[in-house]
Amino acid sequence: MNICKTHENASKCSVNTMECFMVLSTQAQKISIATLCGLFGTLCIFENSVVLYLIFSSPRTRRKPSYLFISSLALADILASIIFVCSFVNFHVFNETDFSKEMFLLQLGGVNTSFSASLSSLLLTALDRYISISRPSEYKLLMTRKRAWIALGVLWVTCATIASLPLLGWNCCMLDSTCSELFPFVDDNYLSSWICFILVLLGCIIYAYAHVLWRAHQHVAYMEKQQVQVGKQNTRMRMDVMLAKTLVMVLTVLVVCWSPVLVLMIYSIFARLSNAMRKVFAFCSTLCLLNSMVNPIIYALRSKELYSSLRMVFSQFRRQLKASEESPEAESTHKSSMIET
Repeated sequence: MNICKTHENASKCSVNTMECFMVLSTQAQKISIATLCGLFGTLCIFENSVVLYLIFSSPRTRRKPSYLFISSLALADILASIIFVCSFVNFHVFNETDFSKEMFLLQLGGVNTSFSASLSSLLLTALDRYISISRPSEYKLLMTRKRAWIALGVLWVTCATIASLPLLGWNCCMLDSTCSELFPFVDDNYLSSWICFILVLLGCIIYAYAHVLWRAHQHVAYMEKQQVQVGKQNTRMRMDVMLAKTLVMVLTVLVVCWSPVLVLMIYSIFARLSNAMRKVFAFCSTLCLLNSMVNPIIYALRSKELYSSLRMVFSQFRRQLKASEESPEAESTHKSSMIET
């Protein structure tokens, strides 16, 4: 029997009522969710770890504010993958309810912090590209490493503060208000505010990239008209345009992966969700992991610096592997020659 048939039942704050949010009813659905989370999560952690290694192993890339923002994005995706996979699989697949309301809200806050920081890192990267293309002569003065680190600090503190509000008291249990139909203990008003925060971030990113693409189009048209290359400034502009296009690809993937989740969240605020729709929401949530998994692939394919570093790492690995394979043969040959002597 479903103990969460009505919206009023969903608003009760007993830990036992979390069972009504466990919408996966068949073993096939649980296996599918576990497989998707395991595959996307593992690849996401591995790929983003490689991106972090490539950035910080090279003095050239780790000094650039652009790559500091990308490293923040990679770190956020790693944390999101770890926290999301562990809590999501534990809740929906293993149906664990042996934890307190505070523990659940802490896990939810970790997921929200990581995904919000991922999106906010994209916003900082978009602003970085916006300044680089709109004011190229002043870019190095405006975007210093110190300012980049300060911006990242503000970003993470803001995201953590907003995500921890339900744990600090803004939840339907403390306020005796209407609970969300998608998340236990979460107040509908808080969910509305968090959605607005995400939509504002998306709007700012889209605006920044629209300007970047417009300037990139102007630059390409100018280059085609002049049909010449004018020194280092044009070379740097072409690199900025390439990176801008790369990050637009990242943004496109982000919007495609997050749109179903956001649409269902918004719909849940104004209307009741059926069990089928909540199952769809559970599966759509794994698209967020897919987004985190695809981001580093785009970096490796589109960023010349990261791609060159990746090729260098692979070359070193192959040389070491080849040397280790040849070493026993050389040793056995040396021993044979000694015996024959």
